[in-house]
Amino acid sequence: MTIVLDTLSKIGFFFALIMGMVVVLIWMERKGAAFIQDRTGPNRAVIGGVRLAGLVHPVADVFKLLFKEDVTPDNRHKGLYDLAPMLAMIVAMSTYTVIPFGDYIMLAGRKIPLVVADLDVGLLYVLAISSLGTYAVVMAGWAANNKFTFLGGIRAMAQMISYELTMGFALMGLVLIFGSLRITDIAAGQGDLILGFLPKWGVIVQPLGFLLFLTSVFAETNRNPFDLPEGESEIVAGFHLEYSSMKFALFFMAEYAHMVVGAALIATFYFGGYQIPFMPRPFLEAHAGNLMTGKLIGIALVSILFAVLFARRVQNEKNKFGDARDREPGIGMGLWILVALGSIAGLALKPWAMGPEAASVTASLFQIAMFVAKVVFFAWLFIWVRWTLPRFRYDQLMHLGWKVLLPLSIANLVVTALVSAVV
Repeated sequence: MTIVLDTLSKIGFFFALIMGMVVVLIWMERKGAAFIQDRTGPNRAVIGGVRLAGLVHPVADVFKLLFKEDVTPDNRHKGLYDLAPMLAMIVAMSTYTVIPFGDYIMLAGRKIPLVVADLDVGLLYVLAISSLGTYAVVMAGWAANNKFTFLGGIRAMAQMISYELTMGFALMGLVLIFGSLRITDIAAGQGDLILGFLPKWGVIVQPLGFLLFLTSVFAETNRNPFDLPEGESEIVAGFHLEYSSMKFALFFMAEYAHMVVGAALIATFYFGGYQIPFMPRPFLEAHAGNLMTGKLIGIALVSILFAVLFARRVQNEKNKFGDARDREPGIGMGLWILVALGSIAGLALKPWAMGPEAASVTASLFQIAMFVAKVVFFAWLFIWVRWTLPRFRYDQLMHLGWKVLLPLSIANLVVTALVSAVV
């Protein structure tokens, strides 16, 4: 029973992380696009007269899609048409089960590994499950009985075949270096140092493999510049053209869920995952009190700084709009003051004097925080690239996959194998 509760807790953590980030990423997508294109972005949706810099828009989207009419084509294959969006979301939510978000946590004298399923073949599981997402796209494209959706499904299938090979060969380089298909072993191995000062991260030992894997992940998630299965300028909206209401919402959320999982895989395979550079777990446990104290002081100082900036906005923009927007700087100031007070209250607990058990839990929390920070960064990278690079033509996409990335991935694997044999 204890194992079941532990597993459910870890599943709950990842589910909350992914679904929470889906909402935030939708907002970041819109605001990031606006920032890159030098415009304001969404800021009109209101709840109680408060806009919260556009954060209300994802909430409005949820209610819109929940109550929107579900329009379906007459000649569809009903079973597969209904199954496709559910399959897309299930695949997106299943991949994370082998991704470690820390090494372990000690609770009530029990050592709990921070991974849902520590499989011996975790890397193969990732490749197998992630490729199933293409079935949902192909299924949707065929079942809708529309030539544009069918073209989108075919494109997705060809794209998956092209880039799955490159992704697999890129990851095999990591397997040769760390000697394991278990993702927890790969993440733990990246806590070592090379030459005494370089973290043994995947991006350091496999720089070309990282670039190949990064490109493949962008293609796998159908994000620009590889969103050919949707290709609005060519096939209207591609595979999900005939979907509306919550069925479309499932495809929409699955894309962002894939982004979160893709960001987690990039962080885990090539940037140490939960590992903090130059701070192995023994160091974190030995200095947990001082680190937590410094963190609380830093949060308090930064929060006070932001509160002061919002206070200046309150004075400078007093009655600027003549409506509810005039209250938003005051709300922002109040929120940052609450964060500062919470941090100061944390200092009252004397974190610098914590015992060994609390130090162990604190070390685990620092690792989890580092993992989440890396995931957020690479999720933002997906958005940044989308609104920076133009979409490839389909022939360019195939040429890049088969004639550039695949030969490079094979060469990278051969060189890695030779170096590993010599060393």
